Amino acid sequence: MNLSARGPFDLKLDPQPLSSIAENTGLGRMTLDKQFHGDLNATSQGEMLAFRSSVQGSAGYVAMETVSGTLNGRRGSFVFQHSSTMNRGVSGQSITVVPDSGSEELSGLSGSMIITITDGQHSYQFDYTLPEL
Repeated sequence: MNLSARGPFDLKLDPQPLSSIAENTGLGRMTLDKQFHGDLNATSQGEMLAFRSSVQGSAGYVAMETVSGTLNGRRGSFVFQHSSTMNRGVSGQSITVVPDSGSEELSGLSGSMIITITDGQHSYQFDYTLPEL
């Protein structure tokens, strides 16, 4: 069944120290703490590695994030894998559900998310498939 979920989310980023190997690479490491609202009513925690180039608007990040709550009324958890870039202000996003990471009523979940930031407010569109209960 092909479905879609939408809504805003709150995001807290907290800078973290890098490993001794990564200290002089220009990378940044942060923890993610999110509260999703709307069709996805959930919290998530994760970690991000990021790099911002010297060219305005160019950067990249990778992240893993565990999401727990309800998706259109179905309870469980799953994991998102992020790999995204900004190329002089143009976003390229790949945010997908890790295969077989869904639990409880979200077992078998697959899909991808797009994040939009407008006037400092974050929102999501999550297109997904989920087996019937």
